[in-house]
Amino acid sequence: MRFKVVLSVLVSLALIATAVVIFPACSSGQAMPFGEQEDVDFGTALWTAMADYQGWKMQSDFYPGGTPHGMFVRLYYNMVTVDGTPYHVIAKDNYGGEGVTLETLAADPTTPAMAVTVMVQREAGYDADNNDWFWVKYMGDGMIEKNADGMALAGRVAKGMEMGCIACHAKAKGGDYLFSNDH
Repeated sequence: MRFKVVLSVLVSLALIATAVVIFPACSSGQAMPFGEQEDVDFGTALWTAMADYQGWKMQSDFYPGGTPHGMFVRLYYNMVTVDGTPYHVIAKDNYGGEGVTLETLAADPTTPAMAVTVMVQREAGYDADNNDWFWVKYMGDGMIEKNADGMALAGRVAKGMEMGCIACHAKAKGGDYLFSNDH
């Protein structure tokens, strides 16, 4: 019994030490670079500003996707004005679930997306390390999704982490964070 208690304490200490190393911003009292109220406010205003995004002229056909975006995706691009400032916006409808295929999406392009992920190129200096991209993930109803820790997925999502929006898109060819330009 005593061994189990000691082992449990050691495992807990190891997990805390790992969290301090992996998430230094949290351990030093600094805020994470996403999910703050200003990120949520911008994300909410953005959703309102792009209310007609599925009607934008620049859009792709449905095509196979992958984690975390869904089995199938569709891209949209436009300039959108948020709080008086114009931004480049790339929206991606994410589709998945039982019975969803390219054929069913083509037959009914109004099929609701399970999520919408958006990249917005913000003003110079917003996040110079990552081409000033702002990231946000909306649920199908337009509400900003939250991660398992309850943090809104809006802002510099997962900056400095090994996985997440920035880490993945940083791998795009040409350093532009856009996989759509890699073909």
